[in-house]
Amino acid sequence: MGRFIEGEDRLQSWLLPASLDDYVAEDNPVRIVEAFINELDLGTLGFARSEPASTGRPAYDPATLLKLYLYGYLNRVPSSRRLEREAQRNVEVMWLVGRLAPDHKTIALFRRDNGLAIQATCRQFVMLCRQLGLFVGAVAAVDGSKFKAVNNRDRNFTVVKVAKRIEQVDASIARYLAALDRADKEPNDIPEARVQRIGEKIAGLRRQMAFLRQMQLEVGASEGGQI
Repeated sequence: MGRFIEGEDRLQSWLLPASLDDYVAEDNPVRIVEAFINELDLGTLGFARSEPASTGRPAYDPATLLKLYLYGYLNRVPSSRRLEREAQRNVEVMWLVGRLAPDHKTIALFRRDNGLAIQATCRQFVMLCRQLGLFVGAVAAVDGSKFKAVNNRDRNFTVVKVAKRIEQVDASIARYLAALDRADKEPNDIPEARVQRIGEKIAGLRRQMAFLRQMQLEVGASEGGQI
């Protein structure tokens, strides 16, 4: 067939790697998600059904569903239906959740029942990534120049201001989580692009929350209670 690079015959038998772990590189971010969630105390964070019931049909481990949700948060996959599809076809997700494939209703109910706990977990994850330098930052050095100072609300922080802004962002996150729940219930009425935009807004709000939490600590330790 000429000199094109040819793929393999789909009907040709071949041996896959010995384990699913061979498909996920050592520096793949899903390994960070795995390690982070395995160290969490889900009961303390407030996750429902963190202890398995002794009777009845076994349920999904909340840690498994949390890994799936956090993967979607990092990769802009907010819809429960899209997360369901990723669990069926994405090798990274298969590795992360042990090849389990919960349906979209299970994923949506998990988010509905554990909204505050998921919110707290994402805050911890973002702050941990900042401390470990996993978020790219930039430093600018200026010497021998004068610049006009602006002491607006984004540059001035006190204990009261930081607490109020955290409260405002918490309320915004709650509204966006509610919007995602509506998107799951009415998939035909809310376009997929809108669901993705909502997910991006949540990601931005959570990054802001991590900054405010850090600023709250710094304000409390500063002289005069102000930065």
